[in-house]
Amino acid sequence: MNYYWIGVATLTGIYMIAILGVSILTGFTGLFSMGHAGFMAIGAYTSALLTKTFHLPILVGVFFGMIAALIVGLIIGYPTLKLRGDYFVIATLGIGEVTKLLLENLQGFTGGARGLTDVPGGVTFPMVLCFLVVIIWGLSNFLRSKQGRNCIAVREEELATASIGADVTHYKMLAMGISCALCGISGALLAHYMEYLNPTMFNMVVSDQLVMTVILGGCGSLTGTIIASMILVPLPEILRFGAVQEWRMVFYGLLVVLVIIFKPSGLMGSKELSIEGIKKFIGRADKKGKER
Repeated sequence: MNYYWIGVATLTGIYMIAILGVSILTGFTGLFSMGHAGFMAIGAYTSALLTKTFHLPILVGVFFGMIAALIVGLIIGYPTLKLRGDYFVIATLGIGEVTKLLLENLQGFTGGARGLTDVPGGVTFPMVLCFLVVIIWGLSNFLRSKQGRNCIAVREEELATASIGADVTHYKMLAMGISCALCGISGALLAHYMEYLNPTMFNMVVSDQLVMTVILGGCGSLTGTIIASMILVPLPEILRFGAVQEWRMVFYGLLVVLVIIFKPSGLMGSKELSIEGIKKFIGRADKKGKER
């Protein structure tokens, strides 16, 4: 049972990396993408094929998976990021579906619908945790930098951002690149953890779940994204046992609806959880307790 929960925690960490990537694009830059599972697939298959064919170390495969997703994301992003509103969403939706269809039809290369077997394994929970710590640290510093603040400004008011001399397209491309790179890392780690790949692992449902987790955590909150990932990703597995198992997806959907109704801005809104904030909260709680 302990091995099972370690596995759940490992998968949660892997998907959290992709969700953090979507958070940069959707939550902080305001560009909704419904096809980021496709970039996970690019990272996964690139890393799996390179390590399986050329016997490269897993970390090298993960690196090339990240680079492949980044390059494809930037190539696709250059024309699509000129689209506004619903048009960009539709374009990303099409990209995700096209990627899945290509993987299904390139049977001699990707294994097609049967999947790719014998993918080199070796991804562990400590490895995923190290990736997460570095990525969260890097993203928190990025969001406090001039580049990150300009990405947030694009989300708040694109026209005003352009009027002060900021290159809006540049910051959209920057957010797209970071987002795709993180999804590539996530997909590569998933491939080497599962040791098997199938195009259905990267369908539209996965893309929807990535965006939904960001929205429920709070658009504009890195902490909210992390908390929502820790709740929503393992929740179907937590509800898998006993009589609850048959109703687990119903409870999952109900939780999502309740959060949308009672907390439409997400769990954290645009706020971030910090050590100083926790100390202040504890201090106020102690003060109120003493007054009573």
